[in-house]
Amino acid sequence: MGLIDSHAHLTFPELRNQVDDLLDRCAASGVDAVITVGTDLADALAAVDLANRHSGTVFAAVGFHPHEAAKIPNDDFSAMSDLWNDPCVVGLGEMGLDYHYEFAPHEKQREVFAKQLELASALDKPVVIHNREALDDTIALLTDHGFHDRSVVFHCFTGTAEDAARIAGYGWRISFTGIVTFKKSVWLQEIAKDYPADRLMVETDSPYLSPVPVRGKRPNEPSYVAHTAGFLADLRGESFEAFAERTESATRVFFGI
Repeated sequence: MGLIDSHAHLTFPELRNQVDDLLDRCAASGVDAVITVGTDLADALAAVDLANRHSGTVFAAVGFHPHEAAKIPNDDFSAMSDLWNDPCVVGLGEMGLDYHYEFAPHEKQREVFAKQLELASALDKPVVIHNREALDDTIALLTDHGFHDRSVVFHCFTGTAEDAARIAGYGWRISFTGIVTFKKSVWLQEIAKDYPADRLMVETDSPYLSPVPVRGKRPNEPSYVAHTAGFLADLRGESFEAFAERTESATRVFFGI
């Protein structure tokens, strides 16, 4: 039995100076592997370096986060696409659109997202999507670039049941964070309760979004993904071991780990 934290940010300031201890706590909690996600070129380089130093336990997914869209030099796209060929990089992103915050103009976000999808379309690696209040445009760009029925996961899913059904209809997946454990997340729990176990993932998005029973504890860390998995197993009426085994297997297959 094991788990994979399918989305964490080990290179962020809150975590990067304690990675060895974090991985020890992962091992003690039954978390076998962590995918650390880079959000700009400098962060991506750090994520790849970390994954190479902890080969077999830490893997990387790297791309340009929509918050960074307004400040990416053109040369960085070539450098990022070169990084995508590193064997430790198992996912491309997180990339996508965020219309909740105004860190970058929407038009610029779409331009950067489209450019990454164009580069990613030639590679056989999964794409990790950040989507917030922009599902129509996100789906349009993905389908326009040929990603219908390709390996795509919407990380930190907090959408509606209709959103989840639309995503599934294109052959894509969703990933749940600690938000699903929150008392007020009833709508999300209803989605997770019946969602096929081989089509979902669990993540921390650490250092953010600590799950119950450590909600409010900062920073969140990858070992806490076991709390989210345990909550989902109870919610679905499954044993923790059975849920963890299926979820880990699905995650490994999806990312080619």
